Amino acid sequence: MTIQRQIGFWIAALVVAVFLLFVLRGILLPFVAGFALAYLLDPLADRLQKIGIGRLGASLLILVLFVLVFIITLMILVPFAVQQVGAFVERVPSYVARLQELASEQLRPLLLRLGANGSLPEMQTSVGNLISQGLAWIATFLQGLWSGGQALLSIFSLLVVTPVVAFYMLVDWDRMVKTVDSWMPVRQRDTIRAIARDIDRAIAGFVRGQALVCIILGTFYAVGLAVIGLNFGALIGMTAGLLSFIPYVGSLTGLILSMGVAIVQFWPDWTMILATLGIFVFGQFVEGNILSPKLVGDSVGLHPVWLMFALLAFGALFGFVGLLLAVPLAAAMGVIARFALSQYLASPLYRGPGGPVIIHPKVEDKVDLDA
Repeated sequence: MTIQRQIGFWIAALVVAVFLLFVLRGILLPFVAGFALAYLLDPLADRLQKIGIGRLGASLLILVLFVLVFIITLMILVPFAVQQVGAFVERVPSYVARLQELASEQLRPLLLRLGANGSLPEMQTSVGNLISQGLAWIATFLQGLWSGGQALLSIFSLLVVTPVVAFYMLVDWDRMVKTVDSWMPVRQRDTIRAIARDIDRAIAGFVRGQALVCIILGTFYAVGLAVIGLNFGALIGMTAGLLSFIPYVGSLTGLILSMGVAIVQFWPDWTMILATLGIFVFGQFVEGNILSPKLVGDSVGLHPVWLMFALLAFGALFGFVGLLLAVPLAAAMGVIARFALSQYLASPLYRGPGGPVIIHPKVEDKVDLDA
């Protein structure tokens, strides 16, 4: 098979895969979630095997414990989250109105000096419209995610289908990997294995590491905001921790929400407002200098902007299933793109006929084909 035919074959396979993913997106959630769960728990199953527990027993033990922890967590967090979210949504209009009132009071002297006092009502209207449009966009996006997966976001799919899929995938994981590896073209097998290892390293490093970062930050923000007495502090803190899966987005979102609530609640007590700000500044410092370097590392290669685009794009196209697939697909595309760039920089197309082989140092660091 010529190179052109190989390229055509893989492009056609990619198109078919995307088409099937789009058509079947309404029923894929428990299967994608089960596959992701098996992938994340496979290292733990391997460790249990090393201490003498069979693969079947290790898989069963891991999933039983996981389901129990998941159910207990839902029983504790869901009632609290529902109550807090409902109360917060009811208070948002009053918070926005109060913020506009405070802003107009503080800006009025400045506008009087500039002779633009008449434009103050227009500014208030513009700010209100901007906030309303932002909230409407967020609501529409979340509604789209929900409508894309609501048929399977049920107790049955979460507690029955997904664990069953994860169990069978976890039991047969090593066998499936060996089978897929045996299908690889012999001439390109080493290269494909190297790319697969880089993809696995990127996905595992980011997902497992960033999940720990989210848990730690969410706990810190929730406890810190609750201690200073901020209304909805625990909810805002947990939300900020959850959104920290996208670097900087969680902290920025939590900062905006908490500062808005703090200004309305504590004004004119600047001490408590600055304490709220200090919690997020300290959390961001710890994340950037301690948590992310230690838990995630620098070799993941997922830029925050690329990750944000992938989450929004796949979420809009495939709903909740798209959110689950966004990170691994973004990591895979990033690794493949870096590999393609390294091949281009080493090819005559870049260096010219008979020219020296030049490998860009950043690409060489990112793609280690001999690993």
